[in-house]
Amino acid sequence: MDALAWLLIPLVAAVVAGLWGSWTLRTRKIRSDGPELDGYARFREAMEKSRTGT
Repeated sequence: MDALAWLLIPLVAAVVAGLWGSWTLRTRKIRSDGPELDGYARFREAMEKSRTGT
């Protein structure tokens, strides 16, 4: 019985990981990559400013 309990732990973890992954993909389609790309553009601008100021 103890061996069965130890085998259930990875099984439950895999199911939870699958559910979490499908949920994050669903919400990512809804909100798209807009905010991440805007943040990356601001990061690039800040890096270029620090390079030209030296």
